Amino acid sequence: MTRDSVFSPKGPKAIGPYSHAVWAGDLLYCSGQTPIIPSEGKLVEGGISEQTQQAFNNLEAVLNDAGLSMDAVIKVNVYLTSMSNFAGMNAVYQTRFNAPFPARTTVAVAELPLGALVEIELIAKKG
Repeated sequence: MTRDSVFSPKGPKAIGPYSHAVWAGDLLYCSGQTPIIPSEGKLVEGGISEQTQQAFNNLEAVLNDAGLSMDAVIKVNVYLTSMSNFAGMNAVYQTRFNAPFPARTTVAVAELPLGALVEIELIAKKG
């Protein structure tokens, strides 16, 4: 099987051996994005609000290069290093989608790459 992958030149360089996203039929599985500024290769400054916004900016760049928009998102997984950041993440999250909102899971993890506070992955559907 050949993987039909998506690479976004507007997204951050992968910090490991993975694709920005992979198509499986009409579904696009986007790898988790941390709040890395693509042009600098480092985390955005600020707290959970700024980091959540940047993670979504990175994901939206991948979606756009795949010919999709945030309206195509059907499932989101959010990873936080502390559930005390839930409200701040959620405040940004609700500005990035229109109702009806995608399905979502939010979990706390011990640590994320580069010391990020948040990582977000999603699944979108074409058509």
